[in-house]
Amino acid sequence: MPSPKPTPRPKKSADRPQKGRPYRGSASSSSKGPRKSPSYQGKPAKRIIRSPKPVLAVQPTAPKPEVVVEAPEESPDLIYGRHAVEAAITHQRPLNRVWINERLRYDPRFLTLLETAKANGAVIDEVDVRRLNQITEGANHQGIAAQASSYDYKDLEDLIEQAKAKKDIKIPVFVAADGITDPHNLGAIIRTAEALGGQGIIIPQRRAAGITSTVSKVAAGALEAIPVARVVNLKRALETLKNAGFWIYGLSSEASQPLHNVSFDRPTVLVVGAEGDGLSLTVQQSCDELVSIPLRGATPSLNASVATGMALYEVYRQQWVNQLQLTSLQNKSKEV
Repeated sequence: MPSPKPTPRPKKSADRPQKGRPYRGSASSSSKGPRKSPSYQGKPAKRIIRSPKPVLAVQPTAPKPEVVVEAPEESPDLIYGRHAVEAAITHQRPLNRVWINERLRYDPRFLTLLETAKANGAVIDEVDVRRLNQITEGANHQGIAAQASSYDYKDLEDLIEQAKAKKDIKIPVFVAADGITDPHNLGAIIRTAEALGGQGIIIPQRRAAGITSTVSKVAAGALEAIPVARVVNLKRALETLKNAGFWIYGLSSEASQPLHNVSFDRPTVLVVGAEGDGLSLTVQQSCDELVSIPLRGATPSLNASVATGMALYEVYRQQWVNQLQLTSLQNKSKEV
């Protein structure tokens, strides 16, 4: 009896479902709808549910107060530069210490000056250029610097008495700086005033530059020959000068009276204002007369120190011409 034929094994087809992961390209994988989690060996995969992390409540912190760091003020007792230090030693200004490099230490010009400063109690330190740069904060020290006592401002009354006591000065001249904040301008004004025969400088105590190392350097030793008074209120100081017989002239670019038309034949105070702002209204009201410097170019105004120099020279020129005329008249009277 013939054995029965084995039943043929069905072939795999794309439509035949398989155990486990569905066949790629089958209808189950390409069908739309939510994707089922895969199962392995007929068991559904476990879904791991993680608990959310606890959110910590952050307390709002108060904003930190803004710290305003002010720029360090320049040391008023530091003098640097050959002319400034030489003038301080020559006029016997008290010095605590002198720093000098090797090149100038044995220079014949400074050898006697250093001996004088040492005899007056100053300590002489020979240092290199790097140390001098550190002391002067990179300024043009020219190889020498000195630490002096704080500048000795004069009282306004003493300034007036000293000017009147000089017999060789018939017409004293003061310069009042109204709100000059640039130390370079103030140093240049002091240098020019001393060079042209001024007897004193008047500066306000607030909102203006004082005597610092930069002022001393720019003045190039003039500070040792001309006194400086620092007043609390410039307007009241001008009133005091008026009562002492001084005539107050304010420099203003908007004034209608030109400088060369004014006769400076009495004790004079020239008041100069800061660049840009000019003279304040209260100071203008305290002036006896406002004068201007005629200009021909397109520039509307001059630098404060330049304008002061031109006004001082006009005062000096008139005094010099008057002195020549007086001398000429005296010589003619002698001849007669």
